[in-house]
Amino acid sequence: MTTQVFASGGYRFMPAVFQYSAGVAAEARFQIERVTFREPLPLAQGFERVEAILAERERPLTAFCACELRSPLPFSDDGFRTFNEHYVATLARWGIYDGKTNPVARSNVCPELAPPAQPCLHAFSFTVPSERRTPTFVVAGSGEAREGGALYRERTIRYGETSPEAMREKAVFVLGEMERRLSLLGRTWSDTTATQVYTVHDLYPFFAAEIVRRGAARAGLTWHLCRPPVRGLEYEMDCRSVAAELFVE
Repeated sequence: MTTQVFASGGYRFMPAVFQYSAGVAAEARFQIERVTFREPLPLAQGFERVEAILAERERPLTAFCACELRSPLPFSDDGFRTFNEHYVATLARWGIYDGKTNPVARSNVCPELAPPAQPCLHAFSFTVPSERRTPTFVVAGSGEAREGGALYRERTIRYGETSPEAMREKAVFVLGEMERRLSLLGRTWSDTTATQVYTVHDLYPFFAAEIVRRGAARAGLTWHLCRPPVRGLEYEMDCRSVAAELFVE
């Protein structure tokens, strides 16, 4: 995999699947900022707020480079595809998705407690002009499923298992995928400003040995009691380096 430049957005990305890219990094003379909604907004309303915020910052809609979603429950394989086809329609309208390639990185997870009634937008990232040279990037969420294969269950590490040993193996696989994506962006854990984990299972048995010792928790670790977006997945991670973080209503 090599990165491609999305010039109108001011960033480059790692191509993945039609619903999202594997990660993005700001191009020269740009940096990435992140906005979090204090309460997740239903997707249509959230996209309207994105449009307003980007207009306030005098940024084109194509500057939208990553987002973090919250969904009510994990999807079936078919349900996930149907949701994604609806999701990318907005990106197509914004001039980002061309019908084949999607440069926007994404995480989509399901809160175990107090889940939303419908898919919501929790946070998003966008590029802004900057002369600073500090690297900024967002690595998309990844669960313990290998790339390729028709069904998730066919490519999921230790599918259906949640023992401490199985969870450790899943986590090691996902950590390796995070490191692969970071490497493709020319970065390492030492460049990150935040790492997030999404699982309802205990991290403690492998937290120090696998996560901390790799450097993945250099800025601490945010653990969300959430499930990955597809049934049968148990562990997901993402990471980022951003120039600024803003919380809005």
